[in-house]
Amino acid sequence: MDKTPIDAPALLVVDDDVDLCDMLTEFFQQRSYVVHTAAWGDDALKIAADEPLNLIIIDIHLPDINGYDLCRMFRANRRTADTPIIFLTERRERDDKLHGLELGVVDYVTKPFDVEELLLRARNAIHRATQAPPVHPITDLPDRSALDERLAALLTVNEAWSALLVTISGLDKLREMSGFVAADEVLRAVALILRQATREGDFLAHLDAEALVLLTQPDRLAAVKSKVVTRLNMSIDHFYHADHTTDGDSEVLKFAIGALNAPTMRYPNTDALIRALTDAAEPLAT
Repeated sequence: MDKTPIDAPALLVVDDDVDLCDMLTEFFQQRSYVVHTAAWGDDALKIAADEPLNLIIIDIHLPDINGYDLCRMFRANRRTADTPIIFLTERRERDDKLHGLELGVVDYVTKPFDVEELLLRARNAIHRATQAPPVHPITDLPDRSALDERLAALLTVNEAWSALLVTISGLDKLREMSGFVAADEVLRAVALILRQATREGDFLAHLDAEALVLLTQPDRLAAVKSKVVTRLNMSIDHFYHADHTTDGDSEVLKFAIGALNAPTMRYPNTDALIRALTDAAEPLAT
């Protein structure tokens, strides 16, 4: 009778060494893990498409594809985009390890290895992946660190993407005039508008305290932008009260919208990508 816990973590070991796969399967199963194995990269992709995975362990040398390319494929697939990956390899060169880390590999274990050490590394990788990312206290959306991680991942794969930026200027002034509650309500409302525009696979996070970024697919960008602009225009009147004015300016709050629809390889790093998105922002026409 299978005594594996229902919530047991699931591993995928991708290695053409049958003896090694058998050893790791027995070792991890004895410690209440679900273990899948594949000797070919193509088989690994099929397993990942059908089975929920908490960790993928990949040997760089495979019969049909190298581990780097397989890692790119996992990262390009929404189902495994955030699944932690550990490389098993005989390589010890610094450049090889850096190349793996650039692809989003969370750890790098050189053969021959201590299986107990691999267990600890696997546990740590799964634990880190299951921890909730830091979130903004008002909107409960992921913070800048989570956005940077997602953008960095986009830069490592040749995957189409689009981004929508919404910025709110004047929240600090609104807090001074009407208190924290009024400003927090505006931020929550804008976050809700963006949330309602998302679909499965989209990613919404804070760029900073007054800016939100929605990552989506290129074929949805125009419709998402139109929906967000429409909802913001419908809501602006509700953001204001009689005291929300300053000398020379009838409105404290200013909104801007930026859209970016471009191949990731144009940008050498996340900072350049963020600059391009910020430069694309234009004032909301009301």
